[in-house]
Amino acid sequence: MHLHPSERVDDLITNQRKIIQSHEVFSFSMDAVLLGHFASLPIQKGRIMDLCTGNGVIPLLLSTRSKAVIDALEIQERLYDMAVRNVKLNHLQEQIHIHLGDLKEAPKQFGHGAYDVVTCNPPYMLPQTGEVNQNEHFAIARHEIYCTLEDVIRVSAYLTKSGGKVAMVHRPSRFVDLIDLMRKHRIEPKRIRFVHSKAGAEANMVLIEGIRDGKPDVKLLPPLIVYDEKGSYTPELLKIYFGTEERV
Repeated sequence: MHLHPSERVDDLITNQRKIIQSHEVFSFSMDAVLLGHFASLPIQKGRIMDLCTGNGVIPLLLSTRSKAVIDALEIQERLYDMAVRNVKLNHLQEQIHIHLGDLKEAPKQFGHGAYDVVTCNPPYMLPQTGEVNQNEHFAIARHEIYCTLEDVIRVSAYLTKSGGKVAMVHRPSRFVDLIDLMRKHRIEPKRIRFVHSKAGAEANMVLIEGIRDGKPDVKLLPPLIVYDEKGSYTPELLKIYFGTEERV
């Protein structure tokens, strides 16, 4: 497998998956791992779409839990190239298909109601908030430069079949926006889980899953605590990362 000078191959731990990464572009972090574990998936058949896929980490993680066909979309050519090579590195070309393109054009490319599940780990920050990184790849990953939160939710709703699911990870500061925009675009929030760095700390992530055309009935799941009082991963975090559940 060809690697560029700045690239390395990291271990994804689960199911012997490997991933190409580089310090020059945005590497995956815990939010991707948590979303890959949180999303409800068809086990054997169906179609999954991952938007803003980056180097393809979420499709790689989802492929350990489902045999469904997975499409993934990325707008940055360099990250798209990494994602394509990551699929090849893990011999998953028959299951995972990486596409280069603008999320806002996805409805024309993939069609209405084509997917059972859509996942997304979108840019978290509004364009005018926070310091925009001088590295273009980091800036696009962190700020809503090429797509807004409403773009992500509108497109997710369009791609998802009625009764299908949309799962996302975001910052709690955008929680009200998430709820409002999901309902605006006919995705009814169904499962919500806040993530806390330690017990007693404010949440720093929120996982949310909704159903297209679903009826109101939301479940607020127990909080997910990352570190215990000694600063070590909690048993649940270790289970998510290292896995004791059945994998496909």
